[in-house]
Amino acid sequence: MVCVLATLKVKEDKISEFEEIFKNLSEEVRSKESGNIFYQVAKDRENENTYLVLEHYQDQDSVDAHGQSDHFKSAGRSIGECLDGPPIIKYLDAIK
Repeated sequence: MVCVLATLKVKEDKISEFEEIFKNLSEEVRSKESGNIFYQVAKDRENENTYLVLEHYQDQDSVDAHGQSDHFKSAGRSIGECLDGPPIIKYLDAIK
């Protein structure tokens, strides 16, 4: 299983828009991606305007399918406009 941890710093004036985009994206990921086990965005309590996206997939093919999905590509463009710098993305292997 593969885990992804993305850290996103959001522009202060784009927080509401960012959260709405991610609520919709999360619903689509959960309903349309059979290889997704867990997908959640969370607001960092210690770092202002910082969000973490916690993702868990069955395998690398499922991660790749997520990245190529229409809903992710569409949301990605809108999310990019909300970010205050590039995302920090870590790929992790789950311990079974």
